[in-house]
Amino acid sequence: MRQMRIKLNRTEDVKELVRAANQCDFDVDVKCDSTLVDAKSILGVFSLGLMKTVIIQCHGESAEFDNAIRKFAVA
Repeated sequence: MRQMRIKLNRTEDVKELVRAANQCDFDVDVKCDSTLVDAKSILGVFSLGLMKTVIIQCHGESAEFDNAIRKFAVA
């Protein structure tokens, strides 16, 4: 499982993440504190709130997904 820290600042960012996750044939999760939601669920991702640093957990590999969310990465 690969992990990446990202920050979603706008509604459009959440939509783009969910769209990219839905293109994956493996599970993608979003973790914020102790809460874990499916990245393919727009309501789940919105429930975490905006402007927070979250961790993306990929249970597979996709260069397209990595390229789509790279711009949200934080150090």
